[in-house]
Amino acid sequence: MLDWDVFFMQEALKLAKMAYEEDEVPVGALVVQDGKIIGKGYNQVEKLNDPTAHAEILAITAACNFLGSKYLDKCTLYVTLEPCMMCAGALREAQISKVVFAATDTSHKKSVSDLFEVKHGILADEASQLIKNFFKKKRL
Repeated sequence: MLDWDVFFMQEALKLAKMAYEEDEVPVGALVVQDGKIIGKGYNQVEKLNDPTAHAEILAITAACNFLGSKYLDKCTLYVTLEPCMMCAGALREAQISKVVFAATDTSHKKSVSDLFEVKHGILADEASQLIKNFFKKKRL
């Protein structure tokens, strides 16, 4: 039987790898409604010279454009790293109902779990390793 959380997280990891290849912090995100991907994004902060161009924000924008609505209340966000507070605020404004993330961001003082129904740990090792490899390369 197909585990949909793993399937969607694998798709988010593909996006994170695209970010990695473009020398961006490797985070990928997608928005799912009724088992269909309706929005995708990966970090493009450097490429777009925009500090708000996080994977989650870009995925939210794509999903809202797809639906023609600013509300994503029947949607789930899959993301490879726990959302930062900026992204959590955007998720709240978009009324995302559920967040599934792979790796926990230990630099957070508050957890996204305080704001949403959360499921985490799906493919966490792969997502964490990608982030570690990225910053290891940066710090050489």
